[in-house]
Amino acid sequence: MSLREEKESRKVRKIVNIVTRNIHKFREAAYVLSRMGIESLQIPIKRIEIQSDNLEDIAIIGAKSAAKKLGRPVVVEDAGLFIDSLNGFPGPYSSYVFKTLGINGILKLMSGIENRRAKFVSVVAYCDPSGMCHVFKGIVWGKISLNPRGSGGFGFDPIFEPDNCKGLTYAELSFERKCEISHRAQAFKSFASWFLSIEGNNS
Repeated sequence: MSLREEKESRKVRKIVNIVTRNIHKFREAAYVLSRMGIESLQIPIKRIEIQSDNLEDIAIIGAKSAAKKLGRPVVVEDAGLFIDSLNGFPGPYSSYVFKTLGINGILKLMSGIENRRAKFVSVVAYCDPSGMCHVFKGIVWGKISLNPRGSGGFGFDPIFEPDNCKGLTYAELSFERKCEISHRAQAFKSFASWFLSIEGNNS
């Protein structure tokens, strides 16, 4: 590569700052973005996480505060598992519920319940230091399995069977396959398409 080509390569490189201390979330997001030509940098700082029933509010406020603190645009993603028969529980509180009740706790709550429909929702918020934000969402429907299965993924992945995956749980899918179809993948793909379009207009 010539010096000119090297300069051009550096010039067009797209980098996104992802604020998270969850290495699993970062790996999945970084993989999805890399497939679309975007590099990711993990910013493992503690961010503001408000108590809210709305994933968008949680992601936006977290991203706004982090962008202001760091003085640069950042991405914050928040996700939740919403179970129909539990009135959307654990929803925005999924991380806390996973740490306290765990997978088996959710399965106990679902004991004897026939309606096992559920959805995973991901919200990606991109905010700059001025407070301007853009939000992107991904949703995958599926059901809660009767037992945990699989060793991949993280969180509630071993008990969530996404539709159209032959009854496999997220945790039974390969990393690459999950990153093709997951709620997080959908949200970050939408974000990436928008991000590349505005970056292209600014170049």
